[in-house]
Amino acid sequence: MSALDDIFSLEGRAAVVTGATGVLGGAMARGLALAGARVGILGRRREKAEEIARGILDSGGEAMALPADVLDEEQLVSARDAALDRWGRVDILINAAGGNVPGAIASGGETVFDLPQEAFGEVFDLNLIGTLLPIQVFGEAMTRTSGEERVEGCIVNVSSMASARAITRVAGYSAAKAAVENLTRWLAVDLAQRFGDGVRVNAVAPGFFLGEQNRAMLVGEDGNLTERGRAIVEHTPAGRFGEPEELVGTAIWLCSPAASFVNGAVVPVDGGFGAFSGV
Repeated sequence: MSALDDIFSLEGRAAVVTGATGVLGGAMARGLALAGARVGILGRRREKAEEIARGILDSGGEAMALPADVLDEEQLVSARDAALDRWGRVDILINAAGGNVPGAIASGGETVFDLPQEAFGEVFDLNLIGTLLPIQVFGEAMTRTSGEERVEGCIVNVSSMASARAITRVAGYSAAKAAVENLTRWLAVDLAQRFGDGVRVNAVAPGFFLGEQNRAMLVGEDGNLTERGRAIVEHTPAGRFGEPEELVGTAIWLCSPAASFVNGAVVPVDGGFGAFSGV
């Protein structure tokens, strides 16, 4: 193995990916496995988690299904204990669970004055608390040491370009992802100061990727882009939506020794969307 292979290798690492039963989380989970990590597939859908884990195993990797809800601490603790029983460690956590809820979207003639507080709370719980709880549960396992052993661990949160730019309609989701970015930076500082430079917290901010939740909003039943879908592509210099596999390289890099001095960063993977003024 060359030196370049070494610095990007995740060989021997144990990773857990929340939201791994989704499109983006699943792609990152498979990517970590290709880089040599043993991967826990954490998601609410047991059958889907087992299917993804089976696919990794069939490809020569190592994986296990960890059915759990990111908002249920008891289920997360059970998933953590299962990973520790199997692998004895947790080195990497990717928080890909999240998404939007219909009630927190200002659509049609609605304004922000019409959005229900309950919907805002739901989308904040899903994205912010659904990131914090796994960090508390799996991060605690990362920081367990015996004696003078060096503490090492890598956490990667999933934000969104909606956190940095005003994108119409998605008020609750945008605010929740902005909170995830702030939490990422806060934890990067706090954990490094407490446990040393071996513990890092970063985030990836995807631009527009087609997933289960947003497909109907961006692509019509006839396969053509909706008005909103066209507007997004027109404001993305790459001229298209992202492919899930295009997140994998960034995820591997952030989790690998190659990013050992990267901490508190939010890395956009957006085809230039965040750089484009629209003019």
